[in-house]
Formats: sequence, structure tokens, C-alpha cells
Amino acid sequence: MRKLFFALFLSLFTLGSLLPAQAQCVMCKSQVEAARAERDDYDVAGLNKGIVYMMTVPYILMGAVGFFWYRRTHPKRPADHQA
Repeated sequence: MRKLFFALFLSLFTLGSLLPAQAQCVMCKSQVEAARAERDDYDVAGLNKGIVYMMTVPYILMGAVGFFWYRRTHPKRPADHQA
């Protein structure tokens, strides 16, 4: 129980302390700058959010697989009841 609480606290602390990030790679950034130079009304506001979204999905999936694998390979211990 203590390990679960620590893991939950650590994950919430990590997610809560994220700062806004510029997630564009060099190639994406150069393509956006070229497109912006060609057209003045080119909207790129959602590009960073899309990149961050695509980056987080594999981590969430790997975490879910790891969680279920752990639950399947480690059987629950019977609780000691003291009456």
C-alpha cells in the first residue's frame, strides 16, 4: 500500500509540475516557418499541442500495459484480519 501511495504521489507531482514546453522538432519548426513565410494567415497555434498529444499516447499505453502486467504476475496477498 505504501508503494502504491508513493507511486501515485510521484506521478501526480510530476504531472502537476510540468511547464509549458516547445515540442517542435527542428524539421517541424522549419516547415512551419516556411509555410508561415508563404502565407501570412497560416495558423500554427495547435501544432505544439498536437505534437505533445502524439508524444504522450505511447507513454500512457506502455504504462497501462505495465500496470496490468504487474497486476497479473503479482497475486494479491490475503489481508490479515485481527478480530
